[in-house]
Amino acid sequence: MYRFKYQNRQEYARYYGSEIVRVYGEWIEKNRIEAIIPIPLHKARKRKRGYNQAELLAREIGREMGITVYPDYLKRVRKTRAQKNLGDGERKNNLKKAFKTQENRVQLKHILLVDDIYTTGSTMNEAALELKRTGIEQVYCVSVCIGRGY
Repeated sequence: MYRFKYQNRQEYARYYGSEIVRVYGEWIEKNRIEAIIPIPLHKARKRKRGYNQAELLAREIGREMGITVYPDYLKRVRKTRAQKNLGDGERKNNLKKAFKTQENRVQLKHILLVDDIYTTGSTMNEAALELKRTGIEQVYCVSVCIGRGY
């Protein structure tokens, strides 16, 4: 995961995405997922890294499942500190009001939120709250790894 996220090993997305589909593909179909939305990076972090690893994963899952990916539906509007450097309480506060969505123009009801690592759930929770605010009924989450805080 470190190489995928920090050492430009973007090709790992194909394997990780395929494994998510292998393990959760039936579950994704059963839950009638209409769209896949990756956790966004702040534009400054994306510029520095050159890519968003969650978006690469989302695109791979979408390609294999035939589900549309909306990489710009959710925006990170606040530049937050890296979660890996924070404790549990700090992680929750770090992401408050960090995400903003566009209006739910396509009337999505069931979406899959994708990230690389799930640790305390702070990132997924804040993103899901913002998505539900726009009228999305069900927000399901998937990640490649579970960190030590889970």
